[in-house]
Amino acid sequence: MGNAEAAAEGSTLGLWKFQECKSKKQSPTEIGLLSLNKGQTTPAGSEWNYGVSKANAQNLARRLTDMPSNLMTPTIFAENVKEIFESLDVCVAVHDEDWIKEKSMNSFLSVTKGSTEPAKFVELSYSRGDEKVRPIVLVGKGVTFDTGGISLKPSKAMDEMRGDMGGAATCVAALQCIANCRVKVNVKVLIPLCENMPSGSATKPGDIVKAANGKTICVNNTDAEGRLILADGLCYAAGFDPKMIMSVATLTGAMRVALGDGATGVFSTSDDLYKKLEQAGTYAGDRVWRFPFWKQYKTEITKQPGYDVNNIGKGVGGGSCTAAAFLKEFVPECVDYLHLDIAGVCGPATDIPYLHKGMTGRPTRTLIEFMRMHSK
Repeated sequence: MGNAEAAAEGSTLGLWKFQECKSKKQSPTEIGLLSLNKGQTTPAGSEWNYGVSKANAQNLARRLTDMPSNLMTPTIFAENVKEIFESLDVCVAVHDEDWIKEKSMNSFLSVTKGSTEPAKFVELSYSRGDEKVRPIVLVGKGVTFDTGGISLKPSKAMDEMRGDMGGAATCVAALQCIANCRVKVNVKVLIPLCENMPSGSATKPGDIVKAANGKTICVNNTDAEGRLILADGLCYAAGFDPKMIMSVATLTGAMRVALGDGATGVFSTSDDLYKKLEQAGTYAGDRVWRFPFWKQYKTEITKQPGYDVNNIGKGVGGGSCTAAAFLKEFVPECVDYLHLDIAGVCGPATDIPYLHKGMTGRPTRTLIEFMRMHSK
């Protein structure tokens, strides 16, 4: 990374803070883009502008994830997405619950049953590359608030669950930068949006639902809900004949235990794609670390007598690995797959000098660099 690019990123990230809900706001200091004359060759200026664009994207993810859940419902999130891409070359489709039912996304719908907020499914399409090139498909977890459902979470730090749509936020933010910079790549972003709430209509532990690909799922823990909405998102992703599929989610507390906020945990069926992602993370200064897709984790969730898959593993430990194994059950074997568990890096920030307290927007810049690597 060039000095100008790094300086632009650091200053743009360091000066931004979430204060949208304060009655008295500090005057923000904005980092601007440099105006370059047509045909002018100024590498430092181009680097500066690219760095500002990447950091602004991460700040967008920070804003979305730090917004209180009553001000960032599935409906409001979808409206925000429309506004974000209004002037960009991105096609935005917001599908309602009738559409979700038509697509037989019953695993997704099982999560939203306990909430009075209607579910949404956002579909974003960006294509500036060769249209014959199969798209990269990103599926972002969009749980705008997660109580755990009937498997209720402890009240301590439950407010942080406003950021449980971090996967959706970082995917949206990364695509905004890609579109702003007019990167020649074909990308689809799919976002199932809902709340996970307890009520008389909520899914109960032990209930069985059928996903869009026909597999039956026993919901033994309603707090393992992210994988349930992603399962149907992954099934839908397979219909686009993708070059690869990537899921991005604040999926497991176990990943925070394993890595803290040092790196994003990654599961990959492709050595080549993981190496590219690792390079992207190194370049962005937002690292990734690989975990295994071993058969024993698949066995823990699939060796069941009365249904196809359990949404939690039956063994001891390895919660991030069994969660990833669950998701892999909804991706075709012939498609390269990457799963990013961002539960540790999404926030709140602990000791990152260039980020104020609150949600981090990570790993937005790593996603941007990874997609840029695939530009033609």
